[in-house]
Amino acid sequence: MAERCLKSLLLAAVVLASGCAVLEPPVPAAEPSIPAEWPLPATTTAAAAAGATADIGWRDFFTDPRLESVIELALANNRDLRVAVLNIERARAQYGIQRADRLPSLSANAALARTGGSDRPVTDVYTADLAVTEFELDLFGRVRNLSESALQRYFAQEEARRSAQLALIAAVANAYLNLAANQEQVWIAQETLRTREEYYALTAKRYELGAESALELSLARTQVETARAEVARYAGLVAQDKNALNLLVGAPLATELLPEAFDASVTGLGPLPAGLPSEVLLRRPDVLAAEHQLLAANANIGAARAAFFPKITLTGAVGTTSDELSGLFDSGTGIWSFVPKVEVPIFAGGRLRSNLGVATAERDIALAQYEQTIQVGFQEVADALALTGTLADQRAARQAAVEAAAEGDRLSRARYRAGRDNYLVLLEAQRTLYLAQQSLVATQLAEQANRVALYKVLGGGWQQGGP
Repeated sequence: MAERCLKSLLLAAVVLASGCAVLEPPVPAAEPSIPAEWPLPATTTAAAAAGATADIGWRDFFTDPRLESVIELALANNRDLRVAVLNIERARAQYGIQRADRLPSLSANAALARTGGSDRPVTDVYTADLAVTEFELDLFGRVRNLSESALQRYFAQEEARRSAQLALIAAVANAYLNLAANQEQVWIAQETLRTREEYYALTAKRYELGAESALELSLARTQVETARAEVARYAGLVAQDKNALNLLVGAPLATELLPEAFDASVTGLGPLPAGLPSEVLLRRPDVLAAEHQLLAANANIGAARAAFFPKITLTGAVGTTSDELSGLFDSGTGIWSFVPKVEVPIFAGGRLRSNLGVATAERDIALAQYEQTIQVGFQEVADALALTGTLADQRAARQAAVEAAAEGDRLSRARYRAGRDNYLVLLEAQRTLYLAQQSLVATQLAEQANRVALYKVLGGGWQQGGP
């Protein structure tokens, strides 16, 4: 009889909890106030992308096998990404704790109570029971809303992990590109040093013959030492780039994984289609994380509202009791208890209303942060798109400048060897070529970095390969 009573009690609790009132307010609509479409430059509307950028895996986007291997190592060893994964595990455990409050906790208890006194005999009472303690009937959705809030925070941590992975892939790619570009600059500086050393030796011979002045010899020596300093400077930058890449990867990189030269086609993002809607921002992991934080804050309002209503908890137990341990489970020793409790808030000093105000303010803050995240994402994409066409034009102009400077350097060398120009004319031609080569590498690096940035801000790179 007692067991049937407890089962009926638990069944009634489940039915009441399933029909609880909903006090959570509707989620307010975000109004980020951004244009419906991107300001696409004319150069990006010629062809349509095969799919959304978020569907392009990083192995499909990057075309350098060495870079792909470096990214794979970073995803396995990077400590920041490992922390992001552990944050997910913590959020999942916290959600499990909160979700457990929606179900009754059943415990088995066994106890011995021994009593006696100066003029009383010692008596023993043995008890064993199964008990449900302080199970809250969630009539107004307080426990359910707290569980929903924990679930949304867990989802937010998962999106934060995706965002951290995307940022790590972009950081590794940029460090790899910087290393390759600085290695290219080292090669240019070494070639410049070699050329200037040759012409310094030639100028020294012409000076001995009286064909050059001491000033021109001094200038030639100055240019040699300047080129040597440039080689040392870029060698230092290469060493720093290697250290930065090792930190991102989380382990020293093998030499065969380092770039040999700068590749101007490391990335493979195609042109964006015309009329691409700005709603693709909603697929970005940071935007999704902000959305889940908003949903969690909104669920907390429902829990704060439910605190104004009566709180009903049930405590019950069925078991057996006996004066002797050997007769604990004999017939006629059964006991049961049923203790419902109703707690009605009457005066809390304004605490409940203040808690509701805090929850509402946190929801409004989360809404503002969600809108700001969308706005920042739109600006990042718009900036990357704005640079797409201009950097391509700059690269073409820089390439033409290098070709023109190389031709001028070739002609100046011939005229200097023929004695038709002095060293100052040759020096200016060499300096122009060196600066043009440096500018071309810098522009190529900026163009590749911008393509990586565009891929990142559009939310790509969550998975290894595309669909």
